Amino acid sequence: MTMNLLRQIAGSRLPISFYRAEDIDRVKVLRAAGLVVALVPSPANPLALSGAAASAQVLAVTQKGREELARFNYPESRPPRWRMRMPRIKTATPLHSGGSAPVHREPARPQ
Repeated sequence: MTMNLLRQIAGSRLPISFYRAEDIDRVKVLRAAGLVVALVPSPANPLALSGAAASAQVLAVTQKGREELARFNYPESRPPRWRMRMPRIKTATPLHSGGSAPVHREPARPQ
């Protein structure tokens, strides 16, 4: 699940903020592993190290994070969609001065 969040972060515009408690916990795990640079607020009760955090903001994916994504084949290596389409522009056969299409003839063979 944390790698899915890292993929989501890598594919998004940064900085990105997370507000759900489970997402904030995942960002903390990614930050602790050194995969992202993130601003995570300190707990509301510093003595008990507990309390709800308001949000977490991811600023960047580190080089180590990109290497981990590469190990899991992200981004997937697939051809762009535009390469699968047929070309819209078709080349026209050039017309000669006579206005008709050229006639191709084979040269005479010596016997």
